[in-house]
Amino acid sequence: MSLRLVTVFGGTGFIGRQVVQDLAARGIRVRVAGRDPVKAEFLKPLGDLGQIAPIKVNIRNDESVVRAVEGADGVVNLIGILAESGRSTFQAMHVETPERIARLSKAAGVSRFVHLSALGADESSSANYARSKAKGEAAVRAHFPEASILQPSVVFGMHDSFFNMFGSMTRLLPALPYYVKDAFRTVRDDSGKSSIDLRGSGGPRFQPVYVGDVSEAVLRCLTDPVHQGQTYELGGPRAYSMREIMELVVEQAERRTLVVPVPFWVARLQAKVMQVLPKPPITPDQVRLLETDNVVSGQRPGLEALGIEPTAAEAILPTYMHRFRPHHRNVIIRAS
Repeated sequence: MSLRLVTVFGGTGFIGRQVVQDLAARGIRVRVAGRDPVKAEFLKPLGDLGQIAPIKVNIRNDESVVRAVEGADGVVNLIGILAESGRSTFQAMHVETPERIARLSKAAGVSRFVHLSALGADESSSANYARSKAKGEAAVRAHFPEASILQPSVVFGMHDSFFNMFGSMTRLLPALPYYVKDAFRTVRDDSGKSSIDLRGSGGPRFQPVYVGDVSEAVLRCLTDPVHQGQTYELGGPRAYSMREIMELVVEQAERRTLVVPVPFWVARLQAKVMQVLPKPPITPDQVRLLETDNVVSGQRPGLEALGIEPTAAEAILPTYMHRFRPHHRNVIIRAS
């Protein structure tokens, strides 16, 4: 199928800007649906003149969404939040919004639909985030059975809020924490000698996936009918414990920051205090998420099934984590 026009919801976000850029590079016209078209103006230079068109849409209004998807060959929903705030609840953003977009896209005759969910989406999860993501998937499938659903692990890249956040912390803090359940306990070696395990197993595991690979997955689902109706788990080539993630950040930032274990009960206390902040660095729901590994299960197809070779974090991190190094300078070279 030849795609002429694709509507992208959530196109101004970290993943969205990559998807918009990659769609434009394929010669596809892109309609970026958002509540503030002015804030999406920065996307226009990513394509040719008039190729990328930001439009105003109210995702809570059927008529507004209909106008956004009308005439589109494909629709991509990338809308998601990590923490609730005001009317932006998990129910509203992860369940009601994808349900509305999928339902109205189907009614408008859209041929291809790609929905970005999350690895670990599970209606039986203790975390509201994961439960809402699973309910959103079910809502999309109910109205658009042939939709492609992508479940990425932590997504990294130039503008991510994961490695960049921890990199920023190395500038301010003497130590980076990793949360554990099994540190500070008495263990015995083979000879029966007792000691205190201060490090634990390393905490929860992640499988960071490169934003370029996620975007390529979106494009392949849009263009190849073999991917319709499928759910894909997207993870990078390697799984890391939380301790290994922090050690990687310190290495890339070339800092002497310590990496220290913190019991989960401390994390829960921190989250309870910090959740009242305008942009909390961690919430109680996120702590509940961290108590489960965020790695591919192997029970669903992944990047390889999409014909994509996963990109290693070590290959990309040096391109942007250098900004956190002690003697980093932004050097501007001017032509003489």
